[in-house]
Amino acid sequence: AQAGVRYSIDHPFAYAHSNLMGHLSVLEACRNADNLSHLVYASSSSVYGGNRSVPFSEDDKVDHPVSLYAATKRGGELMSSTYAHLYGLQQIGLRFFTVYGPWGRPDMAYWLFTDAILKGEPIKVFNHGDMSRDFTFIDDVVRSIEAIVETPPAFSLGEGPHKVYNIGNQKPDPLLDTIAAL
Repeated sequence: AQAGVRYSIDHPFAYAHSNLMGHLSVLEACRNADNLSHLVYASSSSVYGGNRSVPFSEDDKVDHPVSLYAATKRGGELMSSTYAHLYGLQQIGLRFFTVYGPWGRPDMAYWLFTDAILKGEPIKVFNHGDMSRDFTFIDDVVRSIEAIVETPPAFSLGEGPHKVYNIGNQKPDPLLDTIAAL
């Protein structure tokens, strides 16, 4: 899958193909696999769109994405829910919140800010810095994935075998505080 919003703006068809057809290909491979217990896949906190209710809940409505990236991630969740219903394919979607750490993506804001600071260049800040992000350290993400893979949740009778979980610290940090820490 393609990550990040910026690339989706410049390459919408490549993006949709990668994220939607890629996810569908994984679902089809899993549906036809022998001895598959469950699928764990990556979604994104971006599915919450303009939702202002914090902290976000997996029960919040996610019907109004504000980027093509978010729409493709929500589309993947919907396809997974459908495959769970149609084929009984047990699935867990993990909505990641701004994952950071070593080997992070160079297009992430904290890398761009750090690069500008090291070069003595001004930092590009939008909306006067009036925004917050929920940062999640990569080691915490890995532990979460391991826990889900090793001990998948039980599904209730009559419930489609598909769930989504937020993977984040539920404490958004103001952007200007993040810049100050850097």
